[in-house]
Amino acid sequence: MIGSLLYLIASRPDILFSVCLCARFQACPKESHLHAVKRIFKYLAYTPTLGLWYPRKSTFDLNTYSDADFGGYKVDRKSTSGTCQFLGNMLISWFSKKQNSVALLTTEAEYIVAGSCCAQVMWMKQQLLDYGFTFEKVPIRCDNTSAICLGKNPVHHSRTKHIDIRYHFIKDHIEKGDIELVFVPTEEQVADIFTKPLDENTFSKFRGELGLCEIE
Repeated sequence: MIGSLLYLIASRPDILFSVCLCARFQACPKESHLHAVKRIFKYLAYTPTLGLWYPRKSTFDLNTYSDADFGGYKVDRKSTSGTCQFLGNMLISWFSKKQNSVALLTTEAEYIVAGSCCAQVMWMKQQLLDYGFTFEKVPIRCDNTSAICLGKNPVHHSRTKHIDIRYHFIKDHIEKGDIELVFVPTEEQVADIFTKPLDENTFSKFRGELGLCEIE
């Protein structure tokens, strides 16, 4: 069941967080986990015509969203990273993943995912360069002001090794003009849908902003 859902998230990013969360319990599943997976199938059964829409006249600007749910995974208190990348209004890349280490601060969790997002952006810029498209100062939208300051101010860098590496990585690309960290209010942080459970209205709002709509 999980394998089928993992195949489906390639076209249904709205179920990415739920599927990835359930997949963590594949080694030793319980009845509660089975019920959770069945609820995902029930949701899919009620939304069979939802799909990603790529409009022909969309702009061609590369922009990204980066977010983390600090300590949200209650089993080991690791944070969940979530990012998504758009070309204009078209969603072209997304992921949700539990972080490898336990973050001690919200800033640390947000900065770790910003580093992952930066790496994805650099890869995408290189791919698009082959087609003749160049992008400068690609915005990475983050809802944590401390993480943004961390990329701009060398005085506030973390002393931990895994943060220090990402700090220099992001700072280097900011100075080169490849990316920039931009603040976005939490209520407009689309990547929230990949990091935590949301209420129905917020979920529906972000699902629409991802480009998912009824396709007959």
